Amino acid sequence: MRLLNAKTLELKEFFGGSIPEYTILSHTWGEEEVTLQEIVERRWWKKRGIKKKAGFKKITGCQRLTRELGLDWFWIDTCCIDKTSSAELSEAVNSMYQWYQRSRKCFAFLSDVSWEDGPVSKNSSFRRSRWFTRGWTLQELLAPTFLEFYDQAWVSLGFRDSQRLTGIIKEITGIGGEILGASFKDQPAATIFSWASRRKTSRQEDMTYCLLGLLNITMPLLYGEGNRAFARLQEERLKQRHDQTLLAWGLDDKL
Repeated sequence: MRLLNAKTLELKEFFGGSIPEYTILSHTWGEEEVTLQEIVERRWWKKRGIKKKAGFKKITGCQRLTRELGLDWFWIDTCCIDKTSSAELSEAVNSMYQWYQRSRKCFAFLSDVSWEDGPVSKNSSFRRSRWFTRGWTLQELLAPTFLEFYDQAWVSLGFRDSQRLTGIIKEITGIGGEILGASFKDQPAATIFSWASRRKTSRQEDMTYCLLGLLNITMPLLYGEGNRAFARLQEERLKQRHDQTLLAWGLDDKL
């Protein structure tokens, strides 16, 4: 697992039991994300305007909150995974649920939300946030022990498990407060698919891959396989347990 140092913004790779306490960011990708290669090539930051990118502001926002917690390390998918390596990307996707689950705290950054209208309002920007519509953020909502929402200016909107937000989150996602941050491994596959059916991903296969951790499945990523990804997921799930609801859910229902 590769982490960013909260003091120096340098990357360091950790293995197994050597992984320190860390925070983790949940967000939706935008136009100006900072890649691993850009973080490493620090001498080019000024010339290429790296610090002016919207993605760099996410990094410094997460950095500040991590330091306020007294921690030295944090993780952001945009710059802690080398996406030019298909092997590393596959390993990261298969590990991601555990990374969110083991984090000290998850910061959910909602770039299209302002605290001024508040999440309670029926037409609030919180309820309409893109974050609640993306496939990858489903496991990021469920896996962390502690998750706090932040608006576009890094103002806290509250904790996922607070009485103020659990009811609103259920209205948005269909997921009850008794499940958020708790074990849902006994939930039938069809229930998890129903949560995911409200969401989208940019690539067809990712709608399947984003469910791997939620179903406790490990399998290689094969971009370009299309619907075959979902068929492989069904096969792997059936190896684990006899879940008839899995077969009742077809691709047309899911995507």
